Amino acid sequence: MDRLYQEVALIAFYFHWSLDDILNLEHEERLRWVGEIRRFTKKG
Repeated sequence: MDRLYQEVALIAFYFHWSLDDILNLEHEERLRWVGEIRRFTKKG
């Protein structure tokens, strides 16, 4: 459950999406967005 909260917090922080929008994503799609955010933030 902690992982879900982390994923939601990360996506909400960077994309400003609502909780409902994020939770409506399939888990695989949510992980894809998390991965994209991490790639963007590592590039500096």
